[in-house]
Amino acid sequence: MHQDPGPDETRMQELTAAVEELVRYVRRSTTTGELSTAAAAVLSRLGREGPQRLTELARAEHVSQPSMTQLVTRMERDRLVARGAHRTDGRGVLVEITDNGRIVLSQRQTERSLALGQLVAKLSESERSAVLIALPALARAIHGP
Repeated sequence: MHQDPGPDETRMQELTAAVEELVRYVRRSTTTGELSTAAAAVLSRLGREGPQRLTELARAEHVSQPSMTQLVTRMERDRLVARGAHRTDGRGVLVEITDNGRIVLSQRQTERSLALGQLVAKLSESERSAVLIALPALARAIHGP
C-alpha cells in the first residue's frame, strides 16, 4: 500500500521539480557554441579542472570511452579542445580546452548569469535573499566540507 508523502517529502519533491525547471531554463538560455549538454559539461570540466585524459573525462561524465572519444573528436574539429602529449607520460594523451573553447565557455557563463539574474530580479527582496543564500549553500554541500 502506498502512503501519502509527508510534509517534508512533499517539500523535497517540490524542491526537486523547481531545481529541474531552473536547470532547463538556464540551459535553454545558453546558445553560444550550440553545444550539446555533454559537450558543455566537458568544456566546463576542462575549463575548471584543467587538462585530463580521455579515460578520466569518460569516467567523470559517466559515458563510455568510445563515446567520449567521439565527443572530443567533434569538439576538436570545432576548435574547442585540443589533444596533446602528457607531460610526464609520453604514451598518454591529454585533452585541454583551447583559447576558442575558453571564449565559448566564458560567453556561455555570461548568458547563464544573465538568464539567472533576470529570474532573480522577478523575486521579492526576501525571496532574492533566500535564493542567494540557499543555492550557494547547496553547491557547497555537493562539493563537501
